[in-house]
Amino acid sequence: MELREILRRVDHTLLRPDARWDEIRTVCDEAARFGTASVCLPPSFVTRAAAYLDGRVPVCTVIGFPNGYAATAVKCFEAADAVAHGADEVDMVVNLGWVKDGRWDDILRELRAVRACTDGKVLKVIVETCLLTDGEKRTLCDLVGRSGADFIKTSTGFSSGGATVADVSLLAACRPPHLKIKAAGGIRTVADAEALIAAGADRLGTSRLVALAKAAGEVAP
Repeated sequence: MELREILRRVDHTLLRPDARWDEIRTVCDEAARFGTASVCLPPSFVTRAAAYLDGRVPVCTVIGFPNGYAATAVKCFEAADAVAHGADEVDMVVNLGWVKDGRWDDILRELRAVRACTDGKVLKVIVETCLLTDGEKRTLCDLVGRSGADFIKTSTGFSSGGATVADVSLLAACRPPHLKIKAAGGIRTVADAEALIAAGADRLGTSRLVALAKAAGEVAP
């Protein structure tokens, strides 16, 4: 698979807590230059990034990030605020404590509540696969599908592990037909990306592939 084709599946990402506007602006410019699926940024930069990009690239942000344990009302506010200020896509973190306690009804209610606050924008649910059993992954795949979310996402990139081929394959085997998969965390090479796409990933969260494209002298598609 050509690198530029892979880049069309990439959420070009900068979520480092000390990121400055000049770095965010650079990531926005790179996303536009290389035709990535979106640019994924901290919520506090959504307004400025959306105005700067002016529709050239979809703006993605994160809520309940990276731990997922904010109250449902807080997540709903974050989602609605992000959309109101220009976010086209929202990546939310599931409540992992509820997962471990088996509070599946509460999880589904929260997912549906956040879905209702996103005004039809793309919603991805981060389940942090590195912390889950296979049974928990399968149950979450079902709940995320039932919630009306658009994607199930493997990882925040801030926990003990990132996307793996095994986890993407597991999610691909149990997802409902409408639910897409975003693999994120630890994607460093074209080979990593190709393996995850082959396993079933529809979207990739990474910053490394744009760096590879720059090094290779790639131009916008």
